[in-house]
Amino acid sequence: MESLKTILYFSIFKYPLKLEEIFSYYPVKDQQKIEIELRHLIEEKIVLKVGDFYLSGCDTACIEKRRKGNEMAVKALVKALERGHFISKFPFVEAVGVSGSLSKGYYDSTSDIDFFVITKPGRVWLARTFLMLYKKIFLGNSRKYFCINYFMSSANLELEEKNRYTATEVKTLIPIAGLIVFEKFYAKNRWISNIFGPFNPELKNVAEIKKPKLTTLLELLLDNRFGNVADDAFEKITLRFWKMKFSYMNREDFKIALKTTKDISKHHPLNFQKNVIRSLNEKYEELSKQHNIVLQKEYV
Repeated sequence: MESLKTILYFSIFKYPLKLEEIFSYYPVKDQQKIEIELRHLIEEKIVLKVGDFYLSGCDTACIEKRRKGNEMAVKALVKALERGHFISKFPFVEAVGVSGSLSKGYYDSTSDIDFFVITKPGRVWLARTFLMLYKKIFLGNSRKYFCINYFMSSANLELEEKNRYTATEVKTLIPIAGLIVFEKFYAKNRWISNIFGPFNPELKNVAEIKKPKLTTLLELLLDNRFGNVADDAFEKITLRFWKMKFSYMNREDFKIALKTTKDISKHHPLNFQKNVIRSLNEKYEELSKQHNIVLQKEYV
């Protein structure tokens, strides 16, 4: 029932899927098997098929919503690519990609453009600080087209949380710049193939990063003990501020949603990962009660 898992996952976002999309998330690349599985789900009224779309948990209005979101995503991606290349010019940034809803081909008036940033080892917090200062000073702290909420050091590229949510985020990530680093990133996260089958990301359009002279100079000036001290200081200051601002969070939620280490800076105060996994497990439980179909529980 892997096709059902995929349909249920995207139903959380009220996003109906086409056959080829379901196929891309199926561990065994056997389209005939998937089609037989889907026919059974339709016959049992677990899944609804409208035109080319497979739905669960939403009415046909979500098809039109998806179409409009797909159209808006085409324009938004042009802006995202431009911003992504701009981000890649900042000090200590080694790779940049687009994540979030846009990476899945959807964008609407409420969406942000989310960026995933990989930095030089030991410089996550300096890179983040430079980008945050730019956002605050020149963009009025708006994150609409400049949402930089996940930083990772190239010294530690393997994701700690290995679940359907993180696998989907990596699978749909759109790499923009930093070819060699992205090759290493995907090599470290081959575990995704255990969930979705063979995974070969398209990297032919990923550019290598060429830094401006000013950026190169800043990196040289901070590639020393002072840079180490500054990076440590920004990490401690940020962590102290987050603990105060999000004091209502329990320790485990904070550790996942606002992960703060030498190699990672994650700012997801809504704890989207946990909420998505919880919603998915609720759908699994409902399915078990109504149709006696048991799907293995997902974990954060």
